[in-house]
Amino acid sequence: MKIGSIEIEKLIALAPMEDVTDLSFRRMIKGLGADLVYTEFTSSEALIRDVGKALHKIEVCDEERPVAIQIFGGLERSMEGAAKVAESFKPDFIDINCGCWVKNHALRGEGAGLLRDLKQFERIVSSTVKATSLPVTVKTRLGWDASDIAILDVAKIIEQCGAKALTVHCRTRSQGYKGDADWKWLEKIKKVFPLPLIGNGDIKEPEDARRMFETGCDGVMIGRGAITNPWIFQQTKHFLKTGRHLPPPSLAERIQTCLKHFCLSMECKDPFYGVMTFRKYYQGYFAGFPNAAKMRAELMRQTEAQDVIDCLNRFLDQYQNEPLCV
Repeated sequence: MKIGSIEIEKLIALAPMEDVTDLSFRRMIKGLGADLVYTEFTSSEALIRDVGKALHKIEVCDEERPVAIQIFGGLERSMEGAAKVAESFKPDFIDINCGCWVKNHALRGEGAGLLRDLKQFERIVSSTVKATSLPVTVKTRLGWDASDIAILDVAKIIEQCGAKALTVHCRTRSQGYKGDADWKWLEKIKKVFPLPLIGNGDIKEPEDARRMFETGCDGVMIGRGAITNPWIFQQTKHFLKTGRHLPPPSLAERIQTCLKHFCLSMECKDPFYGVMTFRKYYQGYFAGFPNAAKMRAELMRQTEAQDVIDCLNRFLDQYQNEPLCV
């Protein structure tokens, strides 16, 4: 598949996730095999007002390329301005979030709320495309609810507006993350959409990615599965190429990766805030460890960055030769 100058066969991408895919997580995941990463979704209104937190969220670096900045909003003026701001940060392309399902965005006509007003959806995509020289892509859902599946019309609008690719989370807005993602829609979309199509939703194992590719989509996007298993990208690539599974990472590899990720996080965050917000990742890194609950509890008690580092180094010495419990 090709987006602008980016050309990757069987693309495996990291999904944009709020409060997860910050710069440190993206850099770490890129090193573990992701072909493409996205920033957290960022408010167009905040970007055009130069809100510091929003500007920080869209900072990118060469180490993570190719990388896309994802923006959201319900007004053409704001999205045009945000696209220009995003372009100044030099991503490889800009992605429009038309899939966020949470009430405080969707009910204001942002994110998946645009699926209830396809005229406005079209205006948003068209104005954003025209505001930047970078390629623009769209990420969305199947529709507002089961009685309003709009994705085939949405795909046609996206192509007509000049966007370069479409990512579909195969649930409706009303589902949130409940129920199963309905992948059969990917086959239907591909029949009417000649541009690159990326599938998203319920990729938890390498076999899931293979089955999704069998629908005809050009790429797969992994979200929550990457939080619980950061190695899923390299595992999936190996499986697709050989049909065999990589052995699970050793305890030492898990601790070393957690330590690297933590140190990357400390480079771009206030130390106390960084320690607190990193806690969400411990479950994924330490699943399967002997005494995992005890280890996580000890890490959760730490409030100083150096104390976390000392804990992880101590665990590394202690479990260097321990097998993973599966």
